Amino acid sequence: MILILSCEHGGNEIPLAYKPLFEGKKNLLETHRGYDPGTLNLFEYLKETAHFSKCNTISRLLIECNRSLHHPKLFSEITKSCDTKIKQHIINTYYLPYRLAIEAEIVKEIRKGTKVVHLSLHSFTPQLNGELRNNDIGLLYNPKSILEKEFCKSFKFQLEKRNPNLKIRYNYPYLGTADGFPTYLRKKFKTNYLGIELEINQKLLIAEKFPEELKLQIKQTLKKIIC
Repeated sequence: MILILSCEHGGNEIPLAYKPLFEGKKNLLETHRGYDPGTLNLFEYLKETAHFSKCNTISRLLIECNRSLHHPKLFSEITKSCDTKIKQHIINTYYLPYRLAIEAEIVKEIRKGTKVVHLSLHSFTPQLNGELRNNDIGLLYNPKSILEKEFCKSFKFQLEKRNPNLKIRYNYPYLGTADGFPTYLRKKFKTNYLGIELEINQKLLIAEKFPEELKLQIKQTLKKIIC
């Protein structure tokens, strides 16, 4: 079993060619709508545990790398009015190279008969549309997959051993079967692929980073169960 680590919303960068579209949007780019705060730092911290890792630092407000091409929110309200040629250029330049590089690595390993755990890192805002999210960690997976379910049970057990105060929930604050990169990949790889999204509550952030103790506990948990 090997770990492939991804981070779809690591940064809020806007390429120079598209900066005019985002004039006056600096504050929006710095919110959870622009990126997932804390995930890039966590990604860099966990990289050494992974067989392969890749992170996207282009803002999700340019293009949403965790959505399928057919998804209505692939482009944000800022970019959805761009003409087809510009949208295709964004897809070809930023979306496809990121996703295809990860997919190619999974293909390579599965062809060798290797079981792949793909862990996609995310963070979530503590409150959305008036709803207070009442968990610290979310583990998103496909409930129909016995392997994904067992992996998440092991992850939860091992992480709680290291930090009993964490409130960990399955498939919350989002469903693991909603449109996302792991959901897309599950359809392509019927065997030897586990797609898990790790969601961490942004209320735990300290100066835009998750606590060192929590990052260490997550790393120790991964080292324990990836074998």
